[in-house]
Amino acid sequence: MTKFYHFNFNVVDLDRSLEFYHKALNLSPVRTKEAEDGSFKLVFLGDETGSDFQLELTWLRDRGDKPYNLGECEFHLAFRTDEFDALHARHKEMGCICFENLEMGVYFITDPDGYWIEIVPEHD
Repeated sequence: MTKFYHFNFNVVDLDRSLEFYHKALNLSPVRTKEAEDGSFKLVFLGDETGSDFQLELTWLRDRGDKPYNLGECEFHLAFRTDEFDALHARHKEMGCICFENLEMGVYFITDPDGYWIEIVPEHD
């Protein structure tokens, strides 16, 4: 059996990203791993449901503040929510909505490093 485990985003400013993911999606750290020499830090974020799937944020000390090249952003991570309208209002207030597809009933936000995250309403 094979099971989804985690997905990784490399981030420039770990504290800024942790704050964003907590405020935008209520994600919280569930475990961390840090190199003994301080060269990297991994923080795994979990959702409120206790899902086994986690978002891994990787910070690399030697990267500095150089942004990551995300190409044409032809990839994204998606979250499904039963609080779609409230989340949309929160994201609008945060100014992080980058694209809305009204026909499909979904929208996308961007995190501080430019990664796209799709927000999908829970369907019966």
